[in-house]
This record gives sequence, structure tokens and C-alpha cells, in this order.
Amino acid sequence: MNISNTEYSQMIKKISPTSPKWKDFIWAYCVGGLICVIGQLFTELYTNLGMFEKQIKMAVPVTIIFIAAVLTGLKLFDKIAKHAGAGTLVPITGFANAVVSPAIEFKSEGFVLGLGAKMFSIAGPVIVYGTAASVIYGIIFWIINTL
Repeated sequence: MNISNTEYSQMIKKISPTSPKWKDFIWAYCVGGLICVIGQLFTELYTNLGMFEKQIKMAVPVTIIFIAAVLTGLKLFDKIAKHAGAGTLVPITGFANAVVSPAIEFKSEGFVLGLGAKMFSIAGPVIVYGTAASVIYGIIFWIINTL
């Protein structure tokens, strides 16, 4: 039985639920904004504790990454992401989740072949292409500034 692309598309359209785009947009915006507000609250907390600006710039991302990693480990991050959608992909929390999720999933295969080998299976391409893009940007920036 061969199904044409048109028939397949119609079949998928029938069985796939429609996504409430505006609701998803608002939730993503609110959750992403809430994550940023939490980051700002930690900035204020660390400032009031007398930390220096360089220390704060290091402590806030580490704190947010730690919280996202813990929430992933407790299987709460996915529940939040299910409702918040792209709002949880604020780069720092999304990256923490992308590193921790495969590590948890493959830990039963051991530390080397499971956890170590699979930890960066999702985040690895982000690191590679992000680094490559920053090198290309740096070269372009250098060329423009030397002309």
C-alpha cells in the first residue's frame, strides 16, 4: 500500500492536535522572563552579600545551571518544559538540561561508555557549532577592524 505525500499530510493533519500558538508564545515568554528574573534576584542577593562584580558574573550562571541540573535530575525540568515550551530554553537552563538528561538516561551503562560517552550527545553539536561560529565571527570582526 503506497500513500502519497498529500494523503500522508492529510492523515497527519487529522490526528495531530492543533497547537494553541498564542498560549504557547505567552507561556514561553513568561517562563523565560521568570528565569531571567530569578537570575536577577541571585545577582541582587550576591551583591548584598558583598561579592565583587566578577564573582557575581560567575556565581549567577553557576547557580542557574545548578538549579536546572537538579530540576532535570528530579524529573521536574521536563514537566516545566512541557507547559513552558521554548521558555525553558533560555540558553543557560536549556544547555544544563541538554547535558544532564543524556547523562541520567545512560548512567546504567557505566561511567565511561554510558555517562561519559553520552553526556554531550545533545549538547556536543551546540558546543562545536557555537565555537565554530564564534571563531568565524572573531575572524570577520578582526578583518573589519584591521581595514
